[in-house]
Amino acid sequence: MAGADEPGPAVDLLEPGVRVTDTEAHVPPSVRRGGVRTVVLFAGGCAVLLVSLAVSVRIGTAQVGYGDLARSVAARLGIGVEGPPVPRLLDSLVWDLRVPRVLLAALVGAALSVCGAVLQAVTRNALADPYLLGVSSGASAGAAVVVVLGFGAQALGVTGGAFVGALVSFGLLMLLLRRSGLDSVRIVLTGVVVAQLFAALTSLVLMASGDADVIRAVTQWLLGSMASARWDAVLVCASVTAVGGAVVWACSGSLDGFSFGADTASSLGVDVRATRWVLLVVTSLMAAVAVAAVGAIGFVGLIVPHVVRFLVGPLHRVLLPFSAVAGAVFLVWTDALSRVAFAPQEVPVGVFTALIGVPLFLLVLRRRGEL
Repeated sequence: MAGADEPGPAVDLLEPGVRVTDTEAHVPPSVRRGGVRTVVLFAGGCAVLLVSLAVSVRIGTAQVGYGDLARSVAARLGIGVEGPPVPRLLDSLVWDLRVPRVLLAALVGAALSVCGAVLQAVTRNALADPYLLGVSSGASAGAAVVVVLGFGAQALGVTGGAFVGALVSFGLLMLLLRRSGLDSVRIVLTGVVVAQLFAALTSLVLMASGDADVIRAVTQWLLGSMASARWDAVLVCASVTAVGGAVVWACSGSLDGFSFGADTASSLGVDVRATRWVLLVVTSLMAAVAVAAVGAIGFVGLIVPHVVRFLVGPLHRVLLPFSAVAGAVFLVWTDALSRVAFAPQEVPVGVFTALIGVPLFLLVLRRRGEL
């Protein structure tokens, strides 16, 4: 019989009546029950992502064959492939425009989806997404200041201005939370306040410019577009997404505890305040880099985690990588749709994410019995 100071058998968080051994306690229930199925599903998702990337690169006003695509990419990577060389113009179209655009769409989709899954657990709010923190509004204000007023236009550009604006809004959020605490309700309310403040500043700057062309250009950027994707943005976004994704995945157990409340997380040995700070900083930086690269794209971080949670369950060790893959596939195809729906005119990708996201979100609410 175990003594009073000896730990008892672990309890399954999803099935409190089920006792598991010490070894099993460190393995998520979904993995214990369906590890092979989970691995097969994830491999299938990665395969779908690779096919989506290849097909999406070919989509556009200029047709690109799979052979030309393979030879162009192989030649740039220094891999010898048999066949005639790709014409220089076509090679530039593939390597300088199409490939970075598609990769950036996948990275931004993955980053926003992971951020949404993390914030929904930390705040215990089903409506949480990266925009809840006000980072998107701060990036928009930074871009508007650069375009309209020209502050830092030479050194920063629109993307740099958006990133600075995102960091400023995030710094203000952290300053306010430092005084008011880090419980979930205060995070939500403070994020809404910061978002409204920078949205008002953006509107004020645009109205003060009085230039219809500038207002149209900034509004277009605010709706999101991959048209300006370049390799430097891809490398920055890939680095931040990979490091940030690894950090939040390492906190998967803590996120499972947060899903049941701060008290449950604390009872599981989680340093609630420190872990929340780490997760907020990491997700804010990931969202800031994504928004600065392509503009404000909504509903990705809100919808994708809900759909993935329905398919693979709530445990974050599984939910986070699946959300990254699903978000990447979703934004790659949405960007392709924005290019061809009204070709040759390109529609901002944020318009389609909203048109697709709203009915999906209503479906999620209906399944949860909240509508």
